[in-house]
Amino acid sequence: MRTLDVALAEHLEQSETTLARCWRIRRSDGVTLGFTDHDRDLLVDGTVCSPAWGLDSGEVPARLGGGVDTGEVLGILDSPAIHETDIALGRYDGARVESWVVNWIEPAQRVLLRVDTIGEIVREDGVFRAELRSPQQALNVTHGRVYQRLCDAVVGDARCGVDLMAPAFTASAVVTAVDDAFRLRVSGIESFDEGWFSFGMARWIDGARSGLGDAVLTHQRMDGDDVLGFAQRVGDWVEVGDSLALTAGCDRRFATCRVKFGNAVNFRGFPHIPGNDYVLRHPGEGDALDGRAVVP
Repeated sequence: MRTLDVALAEHLEQSETTLARCWRIRRSDGVTLGFTDHDRDLLVDGTVCSPAWGLDSGEVPARLGGGVDTGEVLGILDSPAIHETDIALGRYDGARVESWVVNWIEPAQRVLLRVDTIGEIVREDGVFRAELRSPQQALNVTHGRVYQRLCDAVVGDARCGVDLMAPAFTASAVVTAVDDAFRLRVSGIESFDEGWFSFGMARWIDGARSGLGDAVLTHQRMDGDDVLGFAQRVGDWVEVGDSLALTAGCDRRFATCRVKFGNAVNFRGFPHIPGNDYVLRHPGEGDALDGRAVVP
């Protein structure tokens, strides 16, 4: 049960109230923004919530059980803090949204209604519609381990243990050409082997994508140039001269963990598990049936 401040509870019991809606948004890049449907700034929990003309919240259901409750916020892209470019770049994807009810005469009288995350954002005719997903969304995240030949850790995390900040696994690069929306030519990583940064990450240091991270799928060497292939469209936002920091990638195979990272002791897969084809096939002449481990 939600507990109200005594002063706010008394205010709500009056026949006339001075209430406003406020939203605090914490984006994936750490930026916190505040908005309100009131006509002047309101200070809510240390964040200045500025008027956002045309901002309105839809009906948000509240149900029992583990189902995800969804609502939406509808608004006009007229706030200087909300740029259509930032929405397109994904800076609001998965952002944390706090919904408050505030007494605008005395902003200290307020109550936090709910905390959601932003799901799908639709932009059309200068208007955005942001889906709000309740905390039950976290129940959709898969937990536990999968018994498979590939490692289920993320390279560089606590379970992996590899220090990606070591000189052998990180480098700075500069964009020299944009081949298409998914492929960029860069300089600064000539000393690394081809494919070293495949399945790695790129963190943009400047340019339109500054502060964002993108997954690198491929690292090829073509005509003497290093060409990076990305998992999503980056060429639409990147220009020649933009700089980025790269970290080495891992294809999660045991051989890569052992040879590239020297980290076989922390390998989190099960390379000795035979595949379905191995279990179902018939023994063949010349097979080494001596019980030794089959390591890829």
